[in-house]
Amino acid sequence: MIDEVRAANQAFYDAHEAASTEAMSVVWEHSDRVVCVHPGWPILRGWPTVQEAWRQIFAGPHRNQFILTNEAIAVHGDVAWVTVDENLVSIEGGATVAATNVFARTDGRWLLVAHHGSTVVYRMTSDDD
Repeated sequence: MIDEVRAANQAFYDAHEAASTEAMSVVWEHSDRVVCVHPGWPILRGWPTVQEAWRQIFAGPHRNQFILTNEAIAVHGDVAWVTVDENLVSIEGGATVAATNVFARTDGRWLLVAHHGSTVVYRMTSDDD
């Protein structure tokens, strides 16, 4: 079961890297209960709103590559969540986003119902001179 959730999570990032609204549509549940929070954005609720946000993001000029680290997966019944550090690489530079992805199993498929990303801000300590 963990491997199925990991594959569903990877499909989300593959869709993002490909800037594919069609692939992104396959990984999300199409319901009013879906929620998405991109760093710096307000909360997006419901599939039509989330879908439109992805369309806008993919229409932009920026493309990201994700190097996923610090992954942890938990499964409880028909709900699973993945916490992961998204290390983004693009021609503009790089950043790290701490993300939580929540999946619900529907008809045997793990579909994304919530994505929350928060930019990680690194602070220098006195030992980091």
